[in-house]
Amino acid sequence: MPAGSGNRNACNSGLPLESHNLTVTQQTINKLFSNSYAEAREKFLAAAAAKGLSVDSYELPLRGTDGETLATDVVLDGPNGASNLLIVISGCHGVEGYCGSAIQTGLLEVAPDPKDRVDAANTAVLYVHAVNPYGFSHTRRATQENVDLNRNFVDFSTALPDNPGYAEIHDLLLPPEWPPRSENEARLSTFRDQVGARGFQRAVSLGQYGFEDGLHFGGTAPTWSNETFRKILRKYAATSRHIASIDIHTGLGPFGVGERIFAAPENPVTLDRSRRWWGDNLTSVSTGTSSSIPLTGPIQASFSQECPQAVQTNVCLEFGTYPMEEVIHAMRGEHWLHRYGCTDAPKRDSIKAALKRAFYPQREDWNLAAWVQGREVYLQSLNGLRRNADE
Repeated sequence: MPAGSGNRNACNSGLPLESHNLTVTQQTINKLFSNSYAEAREKFLAAAAAKGLSVDSYELPLRGTDGETLATDVVLDGPNGASNLLIVISGCHGVEGYCGSAIQTGLLEVAPDPKDRVDAANTAVLYVHAVNPYGFSHTRRATQENVDLNRNFVDFSTALPDNPGYAEIHDLLLPPEWPPRSENEARLSTFRDQVGARGFQRAVSLGQYGFEDGLHFGGTAPTWSNETFRKILRKYAATSRHIASIDIHTGLGPFGVGERIFAAPENPVTLDRSRRWWGDNLTSVSTGTSSSIPLTGPIQASFSQECPQAVQTNVCLEFGTYPMEEVIHAMRGEHWLHRYGCTDAPKRDSIKAALKRAFYPQREDWNLAAWVQGREVYLQSLNGLRRNADE
């Protein structure tokens, strides 16, 4: 998701394995994480196979950075047609998929406690791995269309959302030269001072539909990933009575902290249920308690559109990495590379590496924090669904 503020290092505040009833070692957790999309996909598929679960693959007709197959892979753990369905999503923003993939693989692979098992007759878990496989493989947040998938779930038959703030700074965010000249950054800083930190975040991250080569471009039509995700919902969730989802992101908020962001239609009943599931520290973009801002066209919009028969309880699990300035700078650099191209191979590699680090720190303490919190939210979600079925 878009970068947020803060850099409190939660990983160093202590998340000991034994305090979270984990039966796995740090080394085992590290092995859940990968160095490439191809490796992440291989681990996910192997975990599903080891558990005897079939894989439903939706292949993108493009190749990965090393020529590998690109696909969104779907695994159903539990009865087909279950009335209660938990959907765990990774890779909406391509390069952010490292974290989500590791959590998904771990939930399938690492010896779960009995309470982790999907053994209720009316409950199932649907893993949607790498919604945006192109971005995951090619170290981009955007899709092959240069679209921010989490801004693409809008109604393209009507007037698209407007973001005049972004129009003012598009060329400043992506100037002809990289790194940007000091004069360029001074003008960008002046704009930030005029609108404030939150206003700057809104201008950059809200979503925009006028600059196809820009940041957070929402597109001109549904992308392949958008259409594929909708197909998956129609196939697996069309009869579910209650759908819960965990959409895993990185790059926003304090280092190693998994912010639980309310991601369902804003009403008192849904909010109360969500807080009972995920705790009183659940944040909301609409009330301003979240590090995020309201977005145009998030992926959660598809749940009510494709599955209107179901009660919706959704959370975005957002893991912080580095300060806003560093994350946005890395995003700008990679989008600059897309916009202008670069013949300097070391420079290209450096830009890509900076983006990867911004959304996947590749540190053991961060890996542990992500796994512990991801597993916790998963258990809370399963328990919430089961309690809901009993009420």
